[in-house]
Formats: sequence, C-alpha cells, structure tokens
Amino acid sequence: MSITNKEQPPTVGNEQAVGRGLAPGFTLAELVMVIAVIGILAVMAVPSYLTYLRAAALKSGVQQVVTLLNQARELAIKENSNVCVTRPSVTQISYRLGSCAGAAWVGAGTDAIGNINLPPGITVTANANPIFNYVGSALPAATYTLTYTQTGATLTASVAASGRITIP
Repeated sequence: MSITNKEQPPTVGNEQAVGRGLAPGFTLAELVMVIAVIGILAVMAVPSYLTYLRAAALKSGVQQVVTLLNQARELAIKENSNVCVTRPSVTQISYRLGSCAGAAWVGAGTDAIGNINLPPGITVTANANPIFNYVGSALPAATYTLTYTQTGATLTASVAASGRITIP
C-alpha cells in the first residue's frame, strides 16, 4: 500500500501546530506557572534549611571540641606526661604540659602562644580543666558546654574520669 498525496501519515504532538505555522514550545502562561511553583517550594524550604544550618554549625563545634580533647589525651599518652586542657577565652582552648600552670603546647593548629581557636559563632564554658595523664585518664571529670551565639542553643561534651569523651 502506498501513500498518495491526499493521504498524510498521522502526526504526533506539536507537529500539527508546525504545519499550521505555529512555533513549538511552551506558552508564557505555562512558564509563569512553573516559576510560581518553584518559588512557592523555595519559600517553604528556606526556614527548614536555615534551622538545619544552625544546628549543623553547633554540632560541628561540639565535634571539634571533642576532637581537641581527644588530641590532648593522645598527647598525654605520647609524651608520657600530664596535659591540662585550659580555656584562655570563651572562643579558645589550649594545652598545658605538666600541669594547668605549665608551658603551653605549641603545634599544628595553634597560634604562636598555643591557643586553638574554635569555629566562629561558638563559645565554650567548662566546669573544670581536665588533666589527662600518661594512661589517658582524666582528673577531674569535666563537662564542656558549647553555645551557638546566633541562637543561644547549647550542646555539651563530657570528659569522664576514665578519659572517655562523649556527646550526651
């Protein structure tokens, strides 16, 4: 069976519009609707995203303090000596060798006088300065409270007498 000039094959989609001189594509109304839906979804998602960012910043700060406390513990074991963790300010931590009045440890991540800066927007308070000994245990046990300054939200990190550091 052959196709004659009078018979045309079936067309699909916008091919019929092209035959009538109309350009294929989306209308302005369709584009405006898609942009409006995307805008509404974005407006609904932004508050949740900002809440997540604030919580993540605080969690990151607590994890960094736990890492610093573990580093002090490892330093005490490596040096076979006592290492005291002190807070020169609410945004810094330092390690003191021998005792809390000893010389400051200066190494990777510290400034020239041995201070380690916490992430921006994070402050720390503690109920004691733990001293890690050569076997990794800590006396006195301590609790560090970190505060995210933008929201006032807090998280804690605990140092047990055994030297174990946890985020309760």
